[in-house]
Amino acid sequence: MYLTDRELFYRHLAVPAEVPQALEIVRAEGIYLFDDLGNEYVDLVSGVSVSNVGHQHPAVVAAVKEQADKYMHLMVYGKYIQSPQVQLAGKMAENLPPSLDAVYFVNSGSEAIEGALKLAKRMTGRTEMIAFKNAYHGHTHGAMSMLGNEKMKYAFYPLLPDIRFLNFNVLDELAQITEKTACVLIEPIQAEAGILIPDKGYVKALRQRCTETGTVLIFDEVQMGFGRTGKLFAFEHFDVVPDILCLAKAMGGGMPIGAFVSSKENMLLLTHHPELGHITTFGGHPVSCAAALASLEVILREKLHEKAQAKGRLFVKWLEGHPLVKEIRQIGLMLAVELVDEATTDKIVHEMYKNRLIIDRFLFNDTSFRIAPPLTITEEEIKMIADKILDSLNQIK
Repeated sequence: MYLTDRELFYRHLAVPAEVPQALEIVRAEGIYLFDDLGNEYVDLVSGVSVSNVGHQHPAVVAAVKEQADKYMHLMVYGKYIQSPQVQLAGKMAENLPPSLDAVYFVNSGSEAIEGALKLAKRMTGRTEMIAFKNAYHGHTHGAMSMLGNEKMKYAFYPLLPDIRFLNFNVLDELAQITEKTACVLIEPIQAEAGILIPDKGYVKALRQRCTETGTVLIFDEVQMGFGRTGKLFAFEHFDVVPDILCLAKAMGGGMPIGAFVSSKENMLLLTHHPELGHITTFGGHPVSCAAALASLEVILREKLHEKAQAKGRLFVKWLEGHPLVKEIRQIGLMLAVELVDEATTDKIVHEMYKNRLIIDRFLFNDTSFRIAPPLTITEEEIKMIADKILDSLNQIK
């Protein structure tokens, strides 16, 4: 019996949540997705901050095809010199501070977090780790242990021990970082809490406290890296440099890849006592690295990161002031539009879907929706989208 893709989706594909009306996407280009019925949708989520250079960017597609014609997987990570890996690492190092000059390639954001936590323990010989309430760092066991929402974790206890959680952007609580603390893991901008932007003074005080206590400061820029915030990397907004930087999502231009970045001196700790302190079979896959290099070059060449703040402000300009909009939190092309209540947010998701706009909710904020389109979006497209959002809001007044 022949089964359609939709029937196979519901019957055989394991998924993380119920999907009552799953779209079947057959093509994507730029900021647009196209379904099997010929409908065109505007992607205001970017695959959760993945498609920063837009869907199917020609430079990325060409790099994928060119590398696939040469070779794909050869050996477990780190055994052979592979040009896509070393060229990408070099380009990243050119655009990072000198203390972030060694890149360990992995497969995802969660794996980047896992590697960073292990490296921090190796660097310090300590076990206590600190994270923040309403933080999201992934769903593998170590990353989930640092996730700041108990509702998402309770079914999987016990998780890692010796972890404490602080309130985000609360200066007085930084005193809880001590000489017993191996690391502090923080999103420089909290994403799933609804785009919470800390005070610059708070981040600088956090950096100072970690330095004073010999604590490793880890920045999770899995969602915010590669131009999303109006800087190439979000830590640049705060005039601080983390000891370890975690990246993924937009890194691959649509291909799966992640990384944790630190100094060469720190990274060498993973090579002995014991050797193979962190290992991955597919990390730094040559096709993904080729795509990532092409994507990074597009961002730099087209200055997409430098244009993101002005584009984000256009959304604010055209959406703020609507009676159902309580607040807009924005940095670069990452926005949280907070509405008057949760029920209104529920309605707007469905109303915008009817207007062929793809938006997303936040995991830990029930009254806001996310706007995070590809950085390639034009001013004309922003105006068209803003008009559709306003029309959707007006339909539920």
